[in-house]
Amino acid sequence: MFTGIVQSQAEVISVTTANKLSRLVIKVTNDLVLQLDLGASIAINGVCLTVVEYKKLDDEYYSIAFDVISETLDVTTLGQVEVGSWVNIERSLKVGDELGGHIVSGHVHYKSSLIKREETATNTTLYFSCESPWLEYVFDKGFITVNGTSLTVGEVSDATFTVHLIPETLTRTNLGKLNVGDNVNLEFDQQTITIVKTIKRMKLS
Repeated sequence: MFTGIVQSQAEVISVTTANKLSRLVIKVTNDLVLQLDLGASIAINGVCLTVVEYKKLDDEYYSIAFDVISETLDVTTLGQVEVGSWVNIERSLKVGDELGGHIVSGHVHYKSSLIKREETATNTTLYFSCESPWLEYVFDKGFITVNGTSLTVGEVSDATFTVHLIPETLTRTNLGKLNVGDNVNLEFDQQTITIVKTIKRMKLS
C-alpha cells in the first residue's frame, strides 16, 4: 500500500525487453534504499512493482531494477518509459508512517492523457481526459492518483477533470514535466468505487 505522497523522482537508466518481459532500472539516491530488501514494493509512476535487484553505483547513488510483465506494459504508461525518462517513486507504506495523502494500492485503472494546461505564477491547472465508465468515480474535491501522486480533483466535465497544483508538487513530481498529449496513469479512490458500485446494485435490485 502507498499514500500517493511522492518521495522523489528517479531517472530511468536502462530498459531492456525480451520474451514479453521488460526490465526497468532506475537511479536513486542512497536514502531511498535504506532498509530496502529484494521483493519489496515500490510505486513507479503509480504502478506497484517488485524490486528484483539493487546495487551501489557510487557514493551518492544506487540502481534499482524491476521486471515488468506485458500486461502491466499494456495497461500503464510504463511501456512508454525510455532511458532518460523521469518517474515518480514512493516506497511502500509502513506501520506508523504519516498518511499525508490517501490509501493507494498501486494498481492502475486507466491511462489518461493531458489535454490542456493553464499556468500562472503560483498555480498550475492540468486538464486530463477521462471517459465512461471511469468518470463516474471522479467527483469535485474527491481523491485521485495521477502518476502515483495523490491529488484533489478540481472540476469534472463530460469527459475531463482538472487538478490544481502548487509549485512544490510540480517540483517534487514529474507532473511539472508533462506536455499536452502525454499519457499518465490514473488510480481512482477504491472507497469511491465501492460506494458507486453498491448504490448502482441497490438501484437494480
